[in-house]
Amino acid sequence: MSGKKILIIRFSSIGDIVLTTPVIRIIKNQLSECEIHYATKVEHESILTANPYIDKIHLLDDGIYELIKRLRNERFDYIIDLHNNFKSFIIKHAIKGKVGSLNKLNIQKWLLVNFKLNIMPNKHIVERYVDAAKTLGVQMDQGGLDYFIPHKDEVEDDWLPEDYRRNIVVFAIGAKFNTKRLPKEKIIEICDKINKPVILLGGKEDGAVGDYVEIFFEKKNENESFEKGLKDLNKKTIVFNGCGKFNLNQSASVIKKSIAVFTHDSGLMHIAAAFGKDIYSIWGNTVPDFGMYPYRTKFTVFENNSLGCRPCSKIGHSKCPLGHFNCMKNQFFDFYIP
Repeated sequence: MSGKKILIIRFSSIGDIVLTTPVIRIIKNQLSECEIHYATKVEHESILTANPYIDKIHLLDDGIYELIKRLRNERFDYIIDLHNNFKSFIIKHAIKGKVGSLNKLNIQKWLLVNFKLNIMPNKHIVERYVDAAKTLGVQMDQGGLDYFIPHKDEVEDDWLPEDYRRNIVVFAIGAKFNTKRLPKEKIIEICDKINKPVILLGGKEDGAVGDYVEIFFEKKNENESFEKGLKDLNKKTIVFNGCGKFNLNQSASVIKKSIAVFTHDSGLMHIAAAFGKDIYSIWGNTVPDFGMYPYRTKFTVFENNSLGCRPCSKIGHSKCPLGHFNCMKNQFFDFYIP
């Protein structure tokens, strides 16, 4: 199949879009002279702008019907719907082209959330994305996720404090939903065990928690005797709060510099996987069984499997529905980073 024009649709969110990158690469590499277009929300454009496998990006920024008008003018041969929601349904039925769509396994997810009946296939979401594109005749390759950082967003050493330029560990403390985030006391517990320079990453909304953790590990002149005790105990944790200080691509660049990444179930977890980092993934109300664990990289899962209430959602909540939040509060973290 050659010379075909193909539209891929995935509107959100950060991690989900990163998880579609193998599909983009596979199509571009396996179909000669094809032209790949990608439709997403305007706020996620930066994830894709440097991707060399994409020929054109279409942004949902001024209403779905305006987007449809623009897409109709392109005359696509194939539409690969990797979102499969109401908006993508309208789009793929409003423009011509053969269609392949993601199977979202909504029934299986509903049974797992509501009855704790796990009949989810042992299949990563990336594999299910590629299945949606098999109408094109493509097959899974051996690569992992892709993430391409524009040159202007590559973080130089002098952008970081001197103690945070080598042998750093990243802790991505953000997540879209509160029930995916550790309480700040547990973040401190992990940072203490990391025992290396730690850079906290997240959005501006994570800044207050980041400040709290950074201040906890601050070394002050008036505490010299206490600091000597820490040195005697081989305590080496120092923390730089980078939350809100970097844009997404710059955060990706910091991750690229790290030796390991601690992360909640979030978009930065999948960006870390794209760079092949050792990942320590922390799960609260969601579970890896949904098929969105780190892809094709070494990872360790931390989760509380003793609870009968997990998972309580396939995405997350603003607060624990039962009020105890034991999925995060009662986690135990055992690891060693050389």
